[in-house]
Amino acid sequence: MDMIKVSANSRTSAVAGAIAGVIREHKHAEVQAIGAGAVNQAVKALVLATGYLKNDGIDVVCVPEFVDVEIEDKVRTAIKLVIDPRPPAAES
Repeated sequence: MDMIKVSANSRTSAVAGAIAGVIREHKHAEVQAIGAGAVNQAVKALVLATGYLKNDGIDVVCVPEFVDVEIEDKVRTAIKLVIDPRPPAAES
């Protein structure tokens, strides 16, 4: 499964569709963004994807992480959003 990479110029609806499609197919998605504009687009896309998936009865959780990425021999810090279906609640 490939990493979904988001830039500040990414269309949120396209990224949201990609997130929802990957979750439906693989039950796990990872989104990577570098910079404030890209992180903003990624989070907006995640909100949209959450709505798309809710229509299919899939509730998701997201865990954000910092990751170091090497680009043109320079190490940059990226935000990685790890998205998985929410496990069913345990009944008491």
